Amino acid sequence: MDTERIKRKYRFNARFYDVLVRPLPLFKRLRVKAIERLRLRPGEVALDVGCGTGLSFELLEQGVGPEGRVIGVELSPDMLARAREKVTRHGWTNVALIESSAEEAPLPAASVDAVLCCWTNDIMNSKRAIANAVSALRPGGRLVATGVKLARGARGFLLNPLTNAYSWGAITTPITATPWAHLEELLGPLEVQEAAFGTAYIAYGRRRVEQE
Repeated sequence: MDTERIKRKYRFNARFYDVLVRPLPLFKRLRVKAIERLRLRPGEVALDVGCGTGLSFELLEQGVGPEGRVIGVELSPDMLARAREKVTRHGWTNVALIESSAEEAPLPAASVDAVLCCWTNDIMNSKRAIANAVSALRPGGRLVATGVKLARGARGFLLNPLTNAYSWGAITTPITATPWAHLEELLGPLEVQEAAFGTAYIAYGRRRVEQE
């Protein structure tokens, strides 16, 4: 991951991110569906990798309850500052923030019950980042990723230029048709659901109990 390039992009994006992204129906719908797929339970620990401005925190915090914990990892200090404002404003005492790349975040092994990767194309394309997230999962823990992808066939010929165009300002690595490939390599077969005519996805997997 080109961490300095990502920081530069999001130094600008952070000022407008919530205003532009929060209201978009596709982004909102897939975020909700992804968190629902995590099937969080009270008392669990949820890890939000590439948490951005904390748009997923409210749903994650509701899922784990006051006795659980939410951990947000974000590389951009500007995005994390907005996330920190949300935490303070809502009074979430069980939400912890880590300023770090997903590749190098200090995540103790087998320490979380669920991992969310929401609209994190660069992270999904980094095997090192995904391996770090999977390592943090307890055996039997769940991981759900959602974001953009390239559509296949004639549909892709029409839609992929649009997907690349609107994503350009938020990514530093190319979008692929199977952004969950590193995750599948580490967890085994995933449940993958495509959306938006094949230009978006939700991928779900569990860490096998024998993956100690």
